Amino acid sequence: MDRVRVAAIGDTHCTKTSAGELRPLFDAVNHAADVLLLCGDLTDYGLPEEAEILAAEVRAALRVPVLAVLGNHDHESGAPAELKDILRRAGVCVLDGDAQELHGVGFAGVKGFAGGFGDRMLGPWGEQAIKIFVREAVEEALKLEAALGHLGTSQRVVMLHYAPIEQTVTGECPVVFPFLGSSRLEEPINRYGVAVVFHGHAHHGAPEGRTSANVPVYNVCLPLLRERYPERPPFRVIEIPVPAPVEARP
Repeated sequence: MDRVRVAAIGDTHCTKTSAGELRPLFDAVNHAADVLLLCGDLTDYGLPEEAEILAAEVRAALRVPVLAVLGNHDHESGAPAELKDILRRAGVCVLDGDAQELHGVGFAGVKGFAGGFGDRMLGPWGEQAIKIFVREAVEEALKLEAALGHLGTSQRVVMLHYAPIEQTVTGECPVVFPFLGSSRLEEPINRYGVAVVFHGHAHHGAPEGRTSANVPVYNVCLPLLRERYPERPPFRVIEIPVPAPVEARP
């Protein structure tokens, strides 16, 4: 395999009544890709019952490996650990500062966090509550850096829920930009020469952009893709070239 087809979807927002709804989408992924990335907000209220519905959809329909990160909705009910267990039992590899290699490509995933972008990014100054907020964003960036550092592959893919750049949230109301992502996530992406980044969360953002080091970033929020590309299934597929292994000389 000299190329790996990576499909990515964010914000499936699976509810207690979603049984059967995702199967046609997942079946289309089987024909289009070698691996599927689920970029957070997998459930609507972070309920285990919702995760069970999604797990059943995965078992019934998907025939390719599945990697996932959680989103803010998946934390709403205070049961992210239970959601992870349910999805892992269905064969989904849930990443949270972890790395996974598939088909010669390395994948690093974290949820990410908010805080804003560029010179308007929130700094750790003032009240303790602000410092705690900023620390959360810093810790998510550090987790991403650690995951990338564990990968020995030449091609690295990053999956997030929150955006690492402002370009892919443009289209949302500007006052909510600080809550849609953080430039702190961009730093390790640039440093490790990542091949491509996928995220969700920004339902009314832009489909794609690039980091300051020219790394392509795709907003794969399912509602956004349905609105922008109604003529095709609502997931993004990117082909990642995989170098042929070098044979050792006798």
